[in-house]
Amino acid sequence: MTKRLCIHGLAGLLASVAVPASAADTITVASWGGTYQEAQTKAFFDPTAKDLGITIKQDTTNGLDDVRLQVTGNAVKWDITELGADECARGSKEGLFEKLDYSVIDKSGINPKLVHDDWVGISYTSVVLIYRTDVFGDKGPKTWADFWNVEKFPGRRALSGSQATETLSVAALANGIPIDKVYPVDIDGALQSVDKVKGHIDAWWTSGAQAMQLVKDGEVDMASIWNGRAGTLKKQGAPVSFSFDQGVLTADCMVIPKGSKNKDIAMKALAKFVSPDLQANLPLYVDNGPANEKAFETGKIPQDRIKDINSAPENVKKQVLQDPAFWRDTLVEATEKFNNLIQQ
Repeated sequence: MTKRLCIHGLAGLLASVAVPASAADTITVASWGGTYQEAQTKAFFDPTAKDLGITIKQDTTNGLDDVRLQVTGNAVKWDITELGADECARGSKEGLFEKLDYSVIDKSGINPKLVHDDWVGISYTSVVLIYRTDVFGDKGPKTWADFWNVEKFPGRRALSGSQATETLSVAALANGIPIDKVYPVDIDGALQSVDKVKGHIDAWWTSGAQAMQLVKDGEVDMASIWNGRAGTLKKQGAPVSFSFDQGVLTADCMVIPKGSKNKDIAMKALAKFVSPDLQANLPLYVDNGPANEKAFETGKIPQDRIKDINSAPENVKKQVLQDPAFWRDTLVEATEKFNNLIQQ
C-alpha cells in the first residue's frame, strides 16, 4: 500500500546471533520502510531473530504489485511481506500467498476479519478528524457530519484523494450511518456524500506527509489524517485536536509469498510477530496499534500510553474497521468512480 511511502531501504543483516546462521536460517522480510519499519525492527524483527536463532534481512515494498511480479515471474525473494489488508484480500483471491499454519501461528486475540487461510493482521492505522484549536478553540468539528457542515463550521478543509476506501468510509459516517452499519458501504450513497462537500475541499491530499504539512502550516483548518501524523503534530506542539471518535481503522497484514524458499522458518517468525508479547512492543516505538488485542494484557504497555493507541479496546469501540473482503470485490470500480468525481 502506497500510503506509507518507502523512505529508504533497510537491507542487510539486522540481527546478530551467537552462532553463525546458515543460508537456510535466513529469511527476508519486506515492509514499508521509514520510521514504521525501524519500529518493527525493534518490536518484531530483532527479538524474533534472537529467539529463533536466525538472521532476518530486510527490504522495502511498494505493495501488492511487487509481490505479484515476484510470484508470477518465479523470482520470489521475500519470505514475509507486509501489505494493506485490502491488498491481502485481493492477493489471496489471485492465489499469490502460501497457506498459513495456524497450529504454528496462534491467532487468538486477532479480529477474525483479519485471520485468513493465507494472511493475518499485523497492525492498525486510523483515519481521524483533526482541527486547529487556534481557529476553533475546543469547539471544533467532532464528527464527520460536523466536517461536512460548512455553515456551522466554516473553514478550509482537506480530505484524502488517494485513499478512496477511507474517504468513502468517512463520507458514509457523514451521512449519519452508525459505526456498525457502515459496511457494506453504500458506494453510491457515499459518493453522493462526497459530492455534497466536494466544492468546499481546498486540498485532496495524496500522502501522509502532505496532510500533516497542510495542517501544520495552517493551510487548512480541518482535515482527515492518519493518527500517526496527527500524534506527531501534537508532540510538535501544533495547535490541533483529534480523537478516535468515528475514526476508520485500517489494518495491515503479513503474508508469505507463494514460492518462498524458507516457508517453515517464515511461519515461525510470523508466529512471533503476531504474538501478544511482541505486538505489545510496537506502540512503544510508533503510533500504529497492535493487531493482537492480547498485547494490552501483557503489562508491557504503560497505562498512560494505552489511551492514545488506536487499537486499544476502548478506542476500537469508537471506530469503523474497514472490511478487506468488501474492498477486494469493489475497490477498482469504487476508486474509479471516486477519482472521476473529485477530478470534475
